[in-house]
Amino acid sequence: MEKKLKRKEMDLRGQNGFTLLEIMSVLVILGVLFSVTIHRFTALSDTAYQKALESAEHELDIRETLIWFDVKISTAGWQSDDDVFGLLDTLLGARYYWDPPAAKIGGSLHFGPSSIILTRTPSTRKSAGSWN
Repeated sequence: MEKKLKRKEMDLRGQNGFTLLEIMSVLVILGVLFSVTIHRFTALSDTAYQKALESAEHELDIRETLIWFDVKISTAGWQSDDDVFGLLDTLLGARYYWDPPAAKIGGSLHFGPSSIILTRTPSTRKSAGSWN
């Protein structure tokens, strides 16, 4: 048993660590993996911002429809699109912002570095307004 341990110690005496070539190879592989990961993460982030804006557009459509129904069934009934838009809450959350502020004809909605230009179709006596 002692002979085996001494033999292993003797075999390892000449080795002091990794060669420069081995270290450089590992660094190159890590660099390639890192660059691919960063590229995919960036693409995923951009897609997430766009999906958030699409969800916000859908949210505005739902809010518009609910308010239109509320106005329609109220005692006064639907009088004009101004009534519906006046009740519409266009604030969608902390990271969303309008620049310029949302108007009856639409506006530019921003989320992070992405933005979308939305146009609003006014409500009528027969249908709710919509955001596109």
